[in-house]
Amino acid sequence: MKTDEKQELWGGETTKAIANFPVSGRPIPAPVARWLGRIKGAAARVNADLGLLDADKAVRIAAAAERIAAGELDDQFPIDVFQTGSGTSSNMNANEVIATLAGEGVHANDDVNMGQSSNDVFPSAVHLAALDEIVNDLLPALEQLAGSLQAKALEFDDVVKSGRTHWMDAVPVTLGQEFAGYAAQVRQGFDRVGSTLERLGQIPLGGTAVGTGLNTHPEFAARVRTLLAAETGLHISAPADPFEAQAARDGIVETSGALKTVAVSLTKIANDIRYLGSGPRAGLAEIALPELQKGSSIMPGKVNPVMPEVVTQVAAQVIGNDAAITVGGMQGHFELNVFVPLIAKNILESIELLASASRLFAEKCVDGIEANREACERYAELTLSAATALNPFIGYDRATEIVKAAAASGRSLREVAREKGVEEPVLDEALDYRKMAKPHG
Repeated sequence: MKTDEKQELWGGETTKAIANFPVSGRPIPAPVARWLGRIKGAAARVNADLGLLDADKAVRIAAAAERIAAGELDDQFPIDVFQTGSGTSSNMNANEVIATLAGEGVHANDDVNMGQSSNDVFPSAVHLAALDEIVNDLLPALEQLAGSLQAKALEFDDVVKSGRTHWMDAVPVTLGQEFAGYAAQVRQGFDRVGSTLERLGQIPLGGTAVGTGLNTHPEFAARVRTLLAAETGLHISAPADPFEAQAARDGIVETSGALKTVAVSLTKIANDIRYLGSGPRAGLAEIALPELQKGSSIMPGKVNPVMPEVVTQVAAQVIGNDAAITVGGMQGHFELNVFVPLIAKNILESIELLASASRLFAEKCVDGIEANREACERYAELTLSAATALNPFIGYDRATEIVKAAAASGRSLREVAREKGVEEPVLDEALDYRKMAKPHG
């Protein structure tokens, strides 16, 4: 939201950066700016407790930083996301805005930035912004989608249909089994992303310029982490090694890989659902998707699977973002990674897109799906692969002859098998489509 003052609160370093980097017209992600504020507010309080910063200054700095953390001052972070690779410009942007708001006697570097360097505080803000958004936005959205898919799995549990492998007819399954598989994919994705969070929450704060901790109190980082964890409920921890944390962004690269896997899963699910709903007359038409809007400006009555299309577009973007993050993660030269703003842009975008797409997919598509039971059961009876169930009774070769004869004549398996001498009790037992779909009960 816009500030009440309507003026520019930043200083000279921010002004220089605005002039130097007119690249994309997009600033750093708002969650990163907000976490810069949250970190600097906690840092001021800790430095005051350590006797390093005047208490009155600390109170004023913390109050100004809280306004940033609350999102009140997002418009005061105008520097392009494609900027100096350490994020120094945006760190100074935060320092200057806070110093201005904190008032007389507060220095952007000496006071607001006390115990910090852009090299440790900016990547810390990126890690914690990603952690926060995953825990409070993405994981709940994935949980919602998994729940919606599982509800459909239960609803469609008795709907028998043809399975398909290689896009060709296969032995019968139930529509519920397919949706249970989709729900499991999303739950696995939830777990994959969750398994990265411990390392994502390891932040380099306290390393200052190169990881040695020069110019910071030895208790500073731990105290700030404790404050931030208490305020947010997030699991925030010390790095495995300060030099690893300063020079590498492997924790984000790992998280991005898990997000990419979720994107791959969502693509499979969304594509299956739109194929199952294809038609309504010349396609599979095994399910009906909610009709959200007109599908064509020229074809009357046409309805398209718009939500699955959105999901697959989002997935493609997330996969592309992961490629950029991977390249960015490679740029950790000696004591510093210099692609942090790019990494920040892409990881936060991936999280936001997946969360939004998962919620919309659940609410506007999956929850409203209906099964076309008649079509599903007709396909189950038509699939020639059901002859597989005859193998234990009459052998593979004889079953093959029946399939070929049925395919050539267009008749059912049962009719051809009966003609070829297979007894009725065998047919009743073997060609039970529901039993085929659930051979073990």
